[in-house]
Amino acid sequence: MGRVKILRDFIGIIKDKASQSKAALISNPKTLSLHVALLRATTHDPFTPPDPRYLATLLSFGHSSRANASTAVEALMDRLQTTRDAAVAIKCLVTVHHIIKRGSFILQDQLSVYPSTGGRNYLKLSDFRDDTTPLTWELSSWVRWYALYLENMLSTWRSLGSFLYSTSSSVDKHKEEEKVSSLINSELLKEINSLGNLIEQIARTPDSLNSKGNMLINEVLGLVGEDYLSSVNEVSIRVSEFRERLGCLSFVDSVELACALKRLEDCKEGLPTVSQRIETVWGSISELKDQIGNSEVCKEDKGRSLIVGRRNKVSESARFGERVVVKRGGDSVKFSSGRFLSFNEFSFPGYESIDSW
Repeated sequence: MGRVKILRDFIGIIKDKASQSKAALISNPKTLSLHVALLRATTHDPFTPPDPRYLATLLSFGHSSRANASTAVEALMDRLQTTRDAAVAIKCLVTVHHIIKRGSFILQDQLSVYPSTGGRNYLKLSDFRDDTTPLTWELSSWVRWYALYLENMLSTWRSLGSFLYSTSSSVDKHKEEEKVSSLINSELLKEINSLGNLIEQIARTPDSLNSKGNMLINEVLGLVGEDYLSSVNEVSIRVSEFRERLGCLSFVDSVELACALKRLEDCKEGLPTVSQRIETVWGSISELKDQIGNSEVCKEDKGRSLIVGRRNKVSESARFGERVVVKRGGDSVKFSSGRFLSFNEFSFPGYESIDSW
């Protein structure tokens, strides 16, 4: 095994040197420093994170022109989507993460619109496998998880209109609170669901024994840990706003919010306890969920919607998997099945689960 490891490391070094030499020969002189920095930041070494010096060089391309920023993002994405080496892929993803955290607005903007389609499997790594060694096979699970996590982060950016680092100061937090207070209920629900998706993904961090103590994986965990604190802070702002609106929420909005809060609660066991502040936020989530169950709108609708709902079978769409609950004289309210699957485990006082309606 020792000889295999030495040979693998030697081959990795040769590949890195060859790639850098090739870049020096064929690259445009204006972008040579970009390509060399990218290759040196994303080496085949499976134990060390990207060198901060080369990351700084890559990030500097976001401070000149949109064309340079676009070139940097395209080069990074090309490196990410053509490699079959797990270490290279993780380092490319770490670089993407640093652009999200520290990059200029132009660089972040180019990242958010690449490719133009976006959407699910944005980074196209859901099938990534590197079976060269047991370690690279294990690192492959980190590649798949990390790519999905960053896809969720970019989706959250589109939903919130900003990345998670906008509330680091009290001034920024006040601005965020003002922005949140101006949103209508449906927009606010969309945002808290988007944040819930991100926190769910954090809770699904791979638990791989062979990767523990690996500096490259520790770099990933450090970046994601910072995101966890930021995302919980964003959730806290929205939970506080919903608490202010509790008496004005419709029955449908109350149900959707309860499901979003239940999803967040279900993530708690897979997440670290890092401060009393975090524990306070989780307590406020649980408290708001309980308040929703006891709110007047639920009590007022209980007699009418429950009776009518029992008389009318729940119709389901075979194609889209939507649940339709009939209430108040035949008016229907559609519930997206993906978001309300956990509702079977949660009910308002005096209500039965949706499946029994």
